[in-house]
Amino acid sequence: MTLLAKPSFLKSRIRVGLWTTVALASLCTSLTNAALIYKVVDEQTGQVTFTDRPQDYEQQAGKQVSQTAITTGNETSRSTSLNTTTNSNTSRQSSSASQTVTATESPAINTKVTTPVNYQLVITEPSEERAYRRPVQNIDVNVQIKPALQAGDSARIYFDDKEVAQGLSASIATVDVLPGAHTIKAVVQSETGQTLEQITRTVYVIQNTTTLQDNKRKAAQLLAYQKLAWYQKLMLKLRQQEVAQSQ
Repeated sequence: MTLLAKPSFLKSRIRVGLWTTVALASLCTSLTNAALIYKVVDEQTGQVTFTDRPQDYEQQAGKQVSQTAITTGNETSRSTSLNTTTNSNTSRQSSSASQTVTATESPAINTKVTTPVNYQLVITEPSEERAYRRPVQNIDVNVQIKPALQAGDSARIYFDDKEVAQGLSASIATVDVLPGAHTIKAVVQSETGQTLEQITRTVYVIQNTTTLQDNKRKAAQLLAYQKLAWYQKLMLKLRQQEVAQSQ
């Protein structure tokens, strides 16, 4: 009985060790997916730049480099749920007041008074302050609202105080966005344009150094090709065809 139980015990210990190894590997992978973002300040001009390559600035004179709490990566949005309890006193209410008149006057006139809804807004994406690489990453914005929009009310999304979408979602391209800090704002307005509720979030845009260098290299190659004589271009084209056929 003792000999039979020992192999079973060893198998259990091996299985626990394997699960521990897998968990540690997953943790290490999630930590390496996030890159630290650094803040670079030009001491002469005061210009601020955000980058994930501090080594490009550390050797430059007059550059002050400091680490921030911002990270970047392919992190998925962490949806923040709204409070499920609804304040019954914040729903749209209507009250009518009748005015008593004498028999010789006109019938009673009803006056309708409405109170604005107390909306609750949550920006679920981006779920926190984060950085985006320009120009390859878009800034996806998603907003949750409760209670639902009432008739006449509308939701709008702004990027640096410029309206980019009507509704609760938007996708903002970073190709024309300057590197640095930017503000996302979601606003609920009444039919008359009154702001009923709003929420803001800060995001950061950094230059994609690899893409920028690759674009510069391609531009230099194109310029060099345009300077070639016609027979040199022909020879280059024939050489490329030979290489393609050999592959």
